[in-house]
Amino acid sequence: MKLITAIIKPFKLDDVRKAVGDVGVQGVTVTEVRGFGRQRGHVETHLDGEYGVEFVSKTKIEIAVPDALLDPVIDAIGKTAHTGKVGDGKIFVSDLSHIVRIRTGERDEGAI
Repeated sequence: MKLITAIIKPFKLDDVRKAVGDVGVQGVTVTEVRGFGRQRGHVETHLDGEYGVEFVSKTKIEIAVPDALLDPVIDAIGKTAHTGKVGDGKIFVSDLSHIVRIRTGERDEGAI
């Protein structure tokens, strides 16, 4: 079992959610986050002048998957979130040693 964590541009969320659903994902956790990578933020201009935005708004998606779904989900996220511009995001994969569904007590792949 794996935990896929993807950091994407917020406007890509609905497309990514649909794409991972199409390959068999039944649950997704989404968090609004801020951070920076190589782009190191950007400058915005408003009526009262310019100011630097050090942390860029992003969306973090977390998906627990059985090993068999790992590559299809990574491909779906990568293709759907890609714009070709700086700040498209990253996909991280971690091992999951144990999962428990609180409501039923199901464990591991049965709890996904």
